[in-house]
Amino acid sequence: MAYLRNTTKTSKLTPVPGKESIAIFLCLMKMSRPHILSGLTEREAIADALYRVLIGLDHNDIPMFDSAFAGDGDDAIFIFRGKEIKGRDNIKTEIIGWVGPMVTTHTISNARIDIKEGGKTAAFNSYVLAQHCPVGRGEDNYGPKWLACAEYFVDLVKDDSDGSWKIKKWLINVIWSQGDFSVMDKPN
Repeated sequence: MAYLRNTTKTSKLTPVPGKESIAIFLCLMKMSRPHILSGLTEREAIADALYRVLIGLDHNDIPMFDSAFAGDGDDAIFIFRGKEIKGRDNIKTEIIGWVGPMVTTHTISNARIDIKEGGKTAAFNSYVLAQHCPVGRGEDNYGPKWLACAEYFVDLVKDDSDGSWKIKKWLINVIWSQGDFSVMDKPN
């Protein structure tokens, strides 16, 4: 069976030898992820704001990451381990600059969505499992990894310009973690 490998976010997808994998590789290279999806229910559209920010983080995709924040992002708030960061650009610098280059996966579960009266604001709550690996070490079975389970609390607003939901406040509460925490050391 043909498959593709992408062991780092800084390297390009590489086909595994075989005619089928080369065809798949060429299709994926042209594939893009739209920021706004059509046909979503209101609850799916709210959850999609979280999917966009996490896809942006996992793929170091800055436009996707940016698409998840309200307005110009100046009043967005991100809180992690008691540290509050204000403004989308500051959040992006901190998070994408730190975690973006890593090999990561963020998986959402147990999501609950509360659409507030009037349908213009919502609250999202979920658990997230986040796996982190250093750049280039994702497929290294014995390489360092850090796994965290966190609870997300997110306040969102509906963007009247395109009908999508966007993040205003994002609080992460780490519940437990395991593995090599040095993976999370910030680069100098």
